[in-house]
Amino acid sequence: MPERLAEMLLDLWTPFIILWITLPPCIDTAPMNQSQVLMSGSPLELNRLSEEQRILNRSKRGWVWNQMFVLEEFSGPEPILVGRLHTDLDPGSKKIKYILSGDGAGTIFQINDVTGDIHAIKRLDREEKAEYTLTAQAVDWETNKPLEPPSEFIIKVQDINDNAPEFLNGPYHATVPEMSILGTSVTNVTATDADDPVYGNSAKLVYSILEGQPYFSIEPETAIIKTALPNMDREAKEEYLVVIQAKDMGGHSGGLSGTTTLTVTLTDVNDNPPKFAQSLYHFSVPEDVVLGTAIGRVKANDQDIGENAQSSYDIIDGDGTALFEITSDAQAQDGIIRLRKPLDFETKKSYTLKVEAANVHIDPRFSGRGPFKDTATVKIVVEDADEPPVFSSPTYLLEVHENAALNSVIGQVTARDPDITSSPIRFSIDRHTDLERQFNINADDGKITLATPLDRELSVWHNITIIATEIRNHSQISRVPVAIKVLDVNDNAPEFASEYEAFLCENGKPGQVIQTVSAMDKDDPKNGHYFLYSLLPEMVNNPNFTIKKNEDNSLSILAKHNGFNRQKQEVYLLPIIISDSGNPPLSSTSTLTIRVCGCSNDGVVQSCNVEAYVLPIGLSMGALIAILACIILLLVIVVLFVTLRRHKNEPLIIKDDEDVRENIIRYDDEGGGEEDTEAFDIATLQNPDGINGFLPRKDIKPDLQFMPRLQKRVTRKPITGCCLKKKTMENNGFNELRGQDHKRK
Repeated sequence: MPERLAEMLLDLWTPFIILWITLPPCIDTAPMNQSQVLMSGSPLELNRLSEEQRILNRSKRGWVWNQMFVLEEFSGPEPILVGRLHTDLDPGSKKIKYILSGDGAGTIFQINDVTGDIHAIKRLDREEKAEYTLTAQAVDWETNKPLEPPSEFIIKVQDINDNAPEFLNGPYHATVPEMSILGTSVTNVTATDADDPVYGNSAKLVYSILEGQPYFSIEPETAIIKTALPNMDREAKEEYLVVIQAKDMGGHSGGLSGTTTLTVTLTDVNDNPPKFAQSLYHFSVPEDVVLGTAIGRVKANDQDIGENAQSSYDIIDGDGTALFEITSDAQAQDGIIRLRKPLDFETKKSYTLKVEAANVHIDPRFSGRGPFKDTATVKIVVEDADEPPVFSSPTYLLEVHENAALNSVIGQVTARDPDITSSPIRFSIDRHTDLERQFNINADDGKITLATPLDRELSVWHNITIIATEIRNHSQISRVPVAIKVLDVNDNAPEFASEYEAFLCENGKPGQVIQTVSAMDKDDPKNGHYFLYSLLPEMVNNPNFTIKKNEDNSLSILAKHNGFNRQKQEVYLLPIIISDSGNPPLSSTSTLTIRVCGCSNDGVVQSCNVEAYVLPIGLSMGALIAILACIILLLVIVVLFVTLRRHKNEPLIIKDDEDVRENIIRYDDEGGGEEDTEAFDIATLQNPDGINGFLPRKDIKPDLQFMPRLQKRVTRKPITGCCLKKKTMENNGFNELRGQDHKRK
């Protein structure tokens, strides 16, 4: 029974005898280093094989029948045998020829057309190409006719560990804060291996640190770098170089390795307080230094950097806290001591300050390391300098009455030399502030006197500048403003506040207020103005008007009766006496003009002159003004017209005396005497230039002109060579004609 079963199996699989069967890829087992033979049978058997192969491929664990394997990078004296092709149609008579085609056929792989042996004639690299697909076929040796269909198979290049791991992104840089705790993550690195990660351990990497202990450590599989020591101090060492290795074959012996470098920089934290370079600083400053001037600089060094090293400076104690101040220079990180108030060598010659420098940004994690501040002592010595005079007051205010006598003393300014030498002082007035020279000053004692009269009503204040100069050193000068207020005296009489003109209605009633007036006084009494009003003694008992004083210091004028008639009297003049309350009191008389006008029933003034009676009732004041303007415009037009006509008839004025000539009319015809009125046209004699339309220009000097002959001739007694003399034309009433001889040029 077993023999029979063996025969059946042999008959079934004879066409497809495989000397080497490749296990599924899921099993990590390398094929044996033996020749591989793929035998081909009849088409039926090939189809049966394909059907069975499809059935096997559909299973979860399939068998691969059409694969060959060859090791990469194999080299030797002879080509490496990859496998052998054989068909049962080949009885060994050498009538069958094997043909190979596909990837690398003839260039990489070569087949013995008689035996079917396939050799690799070149060194293979799996990283360049991992598999090759080829097609084999058996043909007749003589006719090259296919004996069976072509069969396709794959040659896979089997990987060997021929590539070392590489860090493609190296070298690396990373940072970690100083004073970090143990195990703080710094960064991670990654290496790659070109070998097959599926087959064997050729691409299985293990990481380690070759250089950088004991400061850092690395996870062997994840390549995460961490700190291996706590509290690493940047101020001690800021930068570390770590050499990292990646080794394949799981790190075992014989594996290939690659290295890279990692530069780790410790970043700064505020873990150090500021510290002054010295505990005592000395500075000197002249007493006349300008306010705000930098006297000196102090610096507290901080081993930290950036904002962790920023410090603020303050003066916390000393006898010069009011005179000096300290500011922080953000760039230089030092403190600048500046003068805040003026110094005086004669008063105090030195000062002592206690300054403090404190960190601005404090990290609470390191607050236990102590106070992040430091103190130092600063001594400042004041040097003597030649100072300008000093006035006893920064400003002066003087008062003087406006009626003060000339050369009277208004006030006095004083100044002294603050230096020990105490130079005498000379005073003067800056005349740019006293252009009218109203004041003088005594150069020795500083007394200011009045040079010209004052008038408070013109100017209440006078602001001048007094100059004090050292006699021993004229370059030392000081100035002080002096304000002089002019006090008022009662030197102006009151008067009407404006030009008043009252209007009284003819139909007014007795006791009616005609006008309310007020007064003004240029003086300025301390208690204000109070005016008294009265009429002239001869006007007290006048029958027409009376006055009444009001509580607001004004005056009302009232009518005593009614029945005023502008036909009888159009204007009334009422003199009023106004007195002030000064000492002595002053008074003046102002006259109020009262016009009698025609008013409507409700008291609206309509007309205030007699001529208004002949005017239409509806004619208003605006209409009267328009009529008057038209009349004036007509008069102006008439005057302009007359002026232009007169200017047009003026004769030409010639300034050259040699060419002054009268308008002489010459002709060679005989005249008929006084009774000959038809011999010529008198219009021609009056305007000879008008003959034949000829009119001379009056804007240029004319040349000598000759009158053309008259067309109409008369046969009378010739008067050749004579000029026309004075002759009266009695019949026509002509004007006189004057002429004189004229010599032709």
